[in-house]
Amino acid sequence: MNVAPVVLQTARARVELLPALGGSVVRFTWDGRDVLRPAPAGTREVLDTGNFALVPFCNRIRDGRFSFGGHDVALAPNLGDHPHALHGQAWRGAWTVVSASETEAVLAFDHAPGEWPWAWRAEQRFVLGDHGLRQDLTVTNTGAEPMPVGLGFHPYFPARDGERLQAGVTGVWLIDDDCLPTTRVEGLWRSDWAAGAPTAVSELIDNCYTGWNGVATLSAPGGASTTLTASPDCRWLHVYSPPGADFVCAEPVANRPDPFNGQDSGIKVLAPGETASVWMNVSSS
Repeated sequence: MNVAPVVLQTARARVELLPALGGSVVRFTWDGRDVLRPAPAGTREVLDTGNFALVPFCNRIRDGRFSFGGHDVALAPNLGDHPHALHGQAWRGAWTVVSASETEAVLAFDHAPGEWPWAWRAEQRFVLGDHGLRQDLTVTNTGAEPMPVGLGFHPYFPARDGERLQAGVTGVWLIDDDCLPTTRVEGLWRSDWAAGAPTAVSELIDNCYTGWNGVATLSAPGGASTTLTASPDCRWLHVYSPPGADFVCAEPVANRPDPFNGQDSGIKVLAPGETASVWMNVSSS
């Protein structure tokens, strides 16, 4: 695997991308501070990186199975012995570099029909500027049949001492032992993210929060704050905070987990040649 990074840089910020490792962000610093969790040197595991794209669906599909458009789809597990397929195909694949300059890069991933029986092309555009790192994710249906699509991002943020997350959410999906959604609850449940709450937890949080207003802020005493904003199509914020972890994930997503079971899941249907897009901006202040 060619592990040469693509580097974007300004006077204040530096971003390193690894196209061959899921098109991931392996480091993003602002004024020398790690805004995203830095990946270990030489890593070959995308789950150790700072951010990767979710395409053509976000989170889990129950047992990797669903039916759509006359296809009975069966996706193989892609996270060890966990039985439920996660995050699509591109995060475990190699992306190609379409273009790269000092402050902007475009990566692409082409998928041929297989277990996922539709052809598609995804592109990520990274732009590093005065207002942070902007990441646009698009997917185009390059096949001859309508295709279901959900897009999102999976950023990991360093969990500093006293780290708090504030996000404008109004409800949450409760989960079972396999982290699949069971019941939607309106209002406060455990951590009050809307008011701001510590990211350090004693019980696992791996939940999809509803009613998100597209803004989330991470802050710690005496340190700079990180602000995440995302496009309106990212109606859900998925928070992943394991007990004792040195990171917290706040993931803007356009579909909720297990999106082929239940209504109002966020899944779109793309006609042949049609494109869907989402964006995310991460800034430090």
